[in-house]
Amino acid sequence: MATAPFYRVDKFIVPDAARQAFIDAVDETDAVMRTQPGFVRHDLLEQVGGPGEYNFVTVAEWESDEVIPAVAAAIARHQAKRRFDRNAFFAEHGIRADIATYRVL
Repeated sequence: MATAPFYRVDKFIVPDAARQAFIDAVDETDAVMRTQPGFVRHDLLEQVGGPGEYNFVTVAEWESDEVIPAVAAAIARHQAKRRFDRNAFFAEHGIRADIATYRVL
């Protein structure tokens, strides 16, 4: 039985002063995600036009939602090892996020 692709799409409002720190943090997570079973792709998009308030978007594609618990655990272990607290990082840098998962209709 084939499984459907699964997506996590996160939108961020990142102040200019936090831009590089944000990109570095996303790159760290990306490196972990790429080693996980079920990984398809992960893109970091930066807004270049339009009236939207979110200036960064990440799109991660997975083979199915079945891999997500293992991926989340791997990322949590990596962040704990680095003593990285995402919520504290966002608060420190004034970053706001809209985090959600999606399926193709």
